[in-house]
Amino acid sequence: MKAELSEDGQSFTLTRGAWSNSYPLADLPKWLAFYRKQPLDFPKSGDSYAASIAALEALAARLGQG
Repeated sequence: MKAELSEDGQSFTLTRGAWSNSYPLADLPKWLAFYRKQPLDFPKSGDSYAASIAALEALAARLGQG
């Protein structure tokens, strides 16, 4: 999973394989909270959300939000 900031700094894109989706940068905290909550709500998912969480945390850290 990759989380990349857009060139204009207004959005970020999550990419995993052929799937990708872009979101407003202002929504980064919301999506990070969502992905962090998934393993708690769905413990049978194991570590399937770990890559998403790591990518979003890394982006937040680069932006000074984490």
